[in-house]
Amino acid sequence: MKIYNKDYNYCFETDACKSCAGNCCIGESGYIWVTPDEILKIADFLDISLKNFYEKYLIKVKYRFSLKEIEYNGGYRCIFFDEQKRKCKIYDVRPTQCKTFPFWEHFKTNIEEVENECPGIIRL
Repeated sequence: MKIYNKDYNYCFETDACKSCAGNCCIGESGYIWVTPDEILKIADFLDISLKNFYEKYLIKVKYRFSLKEIEYNGGYRCIFFDEQKRKCKIYDVRPTQCKTFPFWEHFKTNIEEVENECPGIIRL
């Protein structure tokens, strides 16, 4: 299935995820922002207390929270990226930032970057 966004001059072919190594979950270090509502949903999905979730999975950056990263293959990976299955462990409740990839503002003017990262990008 192809996903289009009228503000971008590319579309995203969702079937490409099947052959991808999880490139959107691994690579350079960065923040994976989560909202208070998303934190509640993920903790509930994992069936753990909020206190445990904050301690085990989050870092505080000023007034916001990000999912932790783990060193991986010379770079980093999201703490919820399953290395063996090559997919997200919390896919059904993943943060909005993850749901909206590859339609991030940054990629509007950096199409080559997203093309190199994601095999599902198709220029229009």
